[in-house]
Amino acid sequence: MELATFLTVPGNDLISALSLAIALGALLLASVSKRRILRETETLRQRTSTLSRELDDLRVQQFDAQQTPRPPIHSDTSEPQYQSEKAAYDQIWPQLWKLHDSLGAFLRAVEHNEPAGDLRLDARNAALDARQLLNRNRPFCDQNVEELTTRLIDTEIKAHLTACEYLDLVKDTSIEPSGHDRRVLHDKCHALYEGEARDLMNRLVSAIRQRMLNVSYS
Repeated sequence: MELATFLTVPGNDLISALSLAIALGALLLASVSKRRILRETETLRQRTSTLSRELDDLRVQQFDAQQTPRPPIHSDTSEPQYQSEKAAYDQIWPQLWKLHDSLGAFLRAVEHNEPAGDLRLDARNAALDARQLLNRNRPFCDQNVEELTTRLIDTEIKAHLTACEYLDLVKDTSIEPSGHDRRVLHDKCHALYEGEARDLMNRLVSAIRQRMLNVSYS
């Protein structure tokens, strides 16, 4: 009996040690992933802030220019068309950022098993408002900007629906969701929001900047 106990103890210790190592490894990976996401989010916020400042500077320059007479402008892009396009982006961009921010708050609540009902509704309403603003201003948008905006809204909606599917799966008491099903939905949601949507946001910032700040008049 003592010999059996002696042989069993090291095995239990080994299993405990392996379990601890796996848990520590998972914590480390989660910490590294969280820091990376925070860095990417901060970079996007900085680019957004830069674009807002540049647009504000442009408004000031245009106001100053209006105070002094200038010769007629001849360009492939007329000034009324330019002003209409700019006004469209002034409306669309803040709503796109609100959608991205609201969706991020909802996804984080889902991931951490926190109450997400109000955040779910906020993200849904933000997506509907963004779609309405785009449809209302579509005639004034550059084709590339319009396509990127449409793809961004669609991607954010897909991420929202995936997170809702995950919530419904977890809350359904009639079935026992497998870890695989949860992981598939989690990874899909992460790829849509942190991957595709973030890339589209960056491309959209560059496209709007190019349209608004690099228009040449001759």
